[in-house]
Amino acid sequence: MGTISVGEVREFREQDASQLLELMRGLAEFEGYIDDFAVSESDLIANGLGENRRFQAFVVPDEVETQLLGMAVTYIIPWTYDLRPVVVLKELFVRKEARQHHIGHALFDRVVDLAKARKASKVQWTVLRGNAAAVNFYQSHGARPDYIWETWQLPL
Repeated sequence: MGTISVGEVREFREQDASQLLELMRGLAEFEGYIDDFAVSESDLIANGLGENRRFQAFVVPDEVETQLLGMAVTYIIPWTYDLRPVVVLKELFVRKEARQHHIGHALFDRVVDLAKARKASKVQWTVLRGNAAAVNFYQSHGARPDYIWETWQLPL
């Protein structure tokens, strides 16, 4: 890829769908669920854009807007026990060749800004067991594990 010139964090646009999907697939490969990955470009457009979007995505393109270098995908839990929303960071991923350029930090900061603007009580996410790099990254932002709650699921 050569020298990387990093653009600014911005919201995902329709013309980003194929590259956002590529980044999401990259995360699915890394985290081991690529065989179950079912999202399409049309799903991203239908659910991530417009008035009734189900998620919000931020991307960092290269400086000339030819390639997306990283992404953060969020959704909102409208309110919980304290009547304030929770911002869920569903996915944060930076291309391997673009790491060490503070792209992940910029994306995470944008998610925190979103949470503050929404007057959310917190940002929450999950971390793949054994991903020490992610743990260190989040700790560098002042985050800590939730020792009270366990993640559970009911596969259907």
